[in-house]
Amino acid sequence: MVDWLPSASLQNLQQRAQVLAKIRRFFSERDVLEVETPLLASSTVPDVYIESISAEVVDGNSSRQNFLQTSPEYFMKRLLASGSGSIYQIAKAFRQEEKSARHNIEFTLLEWYRLSYSLDQLMTELEHLVQEVLDCGPIPRFSYREVFQQHLQIDPHEITREELQQLASTEIDLHGSDLSKTDYLQLLLSNSIEPKLPPFCIIYDYPSEQAALATLATDAKGVVVAKRFELFGQGMELANGYFELSDAAEQRARFEADNAARKGKGLQTHDVDERLIAALESGMPSCSGVAMGVDRLLMLLVEAKTISEVISFDSERV
Repeated sequence: MVDWLPSASLQNLQQRAQVLAKIRRFFSERDVLEVETPLLASSTVPDVYIESISAEVVDGNSSRQNFLQTSPEYFMKRLLASGSGSIYQIAKAFRQEEKSARHNIEFTLLEWYRLSYSLDQLMTELEHLVQEVLDCGPIPRFSYREVFQQHLQIDPHEITREELQQLASTEIDLHGSDLSKTDYLQLLLSNSIEPKLPPFCIIYDYPSEQAALATLATDAKGVVVAKRFELFGQGMELANGYFELSDAAEQRARFEADNAARKGKGLQTHDVDERLIAALESGMPSCSGVAMGVDRLLMLLVEAKTISEVISFDSERV
């Protein structure tokens, strides 16, 4: 028999509706504009750790490859460059990863950008939103260096790839040796550190190699770090924020470096999003932005063990 029933209970869907209303009220009270952007686009992220889902679009006798968006980021930055002011969006996103207790191929993101906000100000606003939804207490903040020093007794900014490989082999059941320094750090963070974190915390100042679309700056020890942060709840990543990169030339160089890394791993490369580059060239205002997984937030609220329990129909029922 075909299983036509929803994967979430009616009670959880009611909770979901209440949380979405609460989020909209939160931003309305702060005069942040809600926007909608396309799910289909002609370009996508070249990030080596993200796989997009492509869709063929037929127009008359011709067809073209489009992509379901992994995040509304590029479109929202074009809005920022056009003068939108601070904006937010509750959007569907799609990432080609194996389904798990925490990931569904189609999921819901809350993404927002605050003009003239420092990263500290955005972390504070994120903390207030999470407290309003989950009724949790203050959320402590730690630097990336601090959590690695505390739990693994290493400085992640100075350790070599070879030293990381040796450490990871004692901490994790590894498969393959062609891993980068970033690969090892991410594996150690997810396997050896995240389970030991406080119930909620924010980690900031990531290694420069993990900058993605964040700016770079020098920390108190004189090390160049990425001005980005991640929020963790119950050992699970909930949100990822940046002090946003607005330099078009630097952004193009990072896209090209990502594509080179994808090619080295035998992955499909992606054309640079020229419209985003043009938007940055026109002058995107200084801002900080963050994306938070709404489904994961709901998992914590209703104490769900799997993401399927908080979405109406998971990928196995569509």
